[in-house]
Amino acid sequence: VQLQASGGGLVQAGGSLRLSCVASGRTFSSYSMGWFRQAPGKEREFIADISWSGSATSYSDSAKGRFTISRDNAKNTVYLFMNNLKPEDTAVYYCAANPLRIGPTTKPLAWGQGTLVTVSS
Repeated sequence: VQLQASGGGLVQAGGSLRLSCVASGRTFSSYSMGWFRQAPGKEREFIADISWSGSATSYSDSAKGRFTISRDNAKNTVYLFMNNLKPEDTAVYYCAANPLRIGPTTKPLAWGQGTLVTVSS
């Protein structure tokens, strides 16, 4: 599976963004999908994941209550809706695909190329 992330940009603190990740191939609906981010000088961190059916999700503490992951299997797309953005959310955001659920220590099968989110104060 190949992944293409988009939707990043510059936003003011308190604003919102929607990230998208489109997958190639006909097996998208069989993968769990996730989002990670990497801020300058920091390690990549888990943000959220969603099961293949979309019925189950999980979030990092930093994402809970502000970010929402969803997917549209008909469009081979996973989304990350980010609200009330903070300057500390500034990072490159990566989508990921994996046959099993994705968590903080998972090494996903496939990664997208990343999309930069910059939150100004």
